[in-house]
Amino acid sequence: MPTRTAAHPNGGDPMADGALARPVLIGCSHGTSDPAGRRTIRALLDAIAAARPELDVREAFVDVQQPEVAAVVAEAQTDAPAGPPVVVVPLLLSGGYHVHVDIAAAVAGGRALAAAPLGPDPRLAALLDERLTEAGARVDDAVVLAAAGSSDRRAADDVEHVARELQSQRRGPVTVGYGAGCDPSVPQAVAAARRGGAQRVVVAAYLLAPGFFHDRLQAAGADLVTAPLAPHPTLVAMALDRYAAARRSAVAGS
Repeated sequence: MPTRTAAHPNGGDPMADGALARPVLIGCSHGTSDPAGRRTIRALLDAIAAARPELDVREAFVDVQQPEVAAVVAEAQTDAPAGPPVVVVPLLLSGGYHVHVDIAAAVAGGRALAAAPLGPDPRLAALLDERLTEAGARVDDAVVLAAAGSSDRRAADDVEHVARELQSQRRGPVTVGYGAGCDPSVPQAVAAARRGGAQRVVVAAYLLAPGFFHDRLQAAGADLVTAPLAPHPTLVAMALDRYAAARRSAVAGS
């Protein structure tokens, strides 16, 4: 499977005819078997590449899909043995196992860097609020922020940080529910909001793309469920910010 978003000049050999290799940004997402989810992540990667055509934007995954991130990092370092370091940007909303173990292992011992994940970030709370408005939510509705969940406590901390940011923009209560790995589950959080007296409960999907978990949200008992976050220009800007921050950190460290 190709790992680049576009064909490289000189027949795919970045060093052919003396050409200089472009800096490599590897957008690493979770992976999904859902065709719509795959198209959504592809659209996000394509938008990143269009925004910064001087970058060689490649795709990688930590689960379900190929190519695996370690293989893409190794290939990119072989393609560009000199020049700026390869940067893996986690297209993930929190810093759980995939960030701290899978991606960290992929960049260990080589000339590659791991950027920070997309979340937490105040821009994500603003984007969630935009999706809530699009879905028809009112500012005083109870909101359950639905995250995929992780056994890594750091991921839950990141989600709760975003929930606090979202709460600052709304009058109704904002709580958190998880798909797996943490309690409460999304249905439990929806039920708790109703017991607390909420007239309407809205699930805010804290997910980048459609897929299995987003489909399950429809059966969680809420009055409304928002669309996933991607694609959106804010996510493009955030990914490029993470890339730039990693590059600055590398320069400062050297």
